[in-house]
Amino acid sequence: MSDQSTNNDANNAGQPAVAQLRILTQYVKDLSFENPNAPQSLGPVEEQPNISVRVDVGVQRMSDTDYEVSLKLGADAKTGDKTMFLVELDYAGLFRLTNIPEANLEGVLVVECPRQIFPFARRIIGDLTRDGGFPPLMIDPIDFVTLYQQRRQQMAQEPAGSGQPN
Repeated sequence: MSDQSTNNDANNAGQPAVAQLRILTQYVKDLSFENPNAPQSLGPVEEQPNISVRVDVGVQRMSDTDYEVSLKLGADAKTGDKTMFLVELDYAGLFRLTNIPEANLEGVLVVECPRQIFPFARRIIGDLTRDGGFPPLMIDPIDFVTLYQQRRQQMAQEPAGSGQPN
């Protein structure tokens, strides 16, 4: 047995280390649901509600290999000028990234990590809106690659120094 492990170690010695992404834990950081016009907003409505959804991703480095990635989802439903509901969720995961090339790190953190925790955040939003008396809001899958590319374009178009304090 020891000969096999020695041989495997020798065979792997010249190969690059395997990149790994591990989810250490997931958790709700902040959650809010408002139903400001209940019970009137819970009855039949004459027009289809206008639902808007907001998405943001935040990253905080916790150690050399560990990162907290926060997925912030917000949604509101309105009929005319009346708000039916407003929901906001800050859902996070603690990720351990090892052997990720520096050039790929940002993409992994803002694309792959949110993609891993999105289904759980989506379920929370659906359950919360259902528990609030409405049909469950099932947010469509999010294309985090496109969001990342759009954000990079926005940052490239901002004038240099616009985000700097005076």
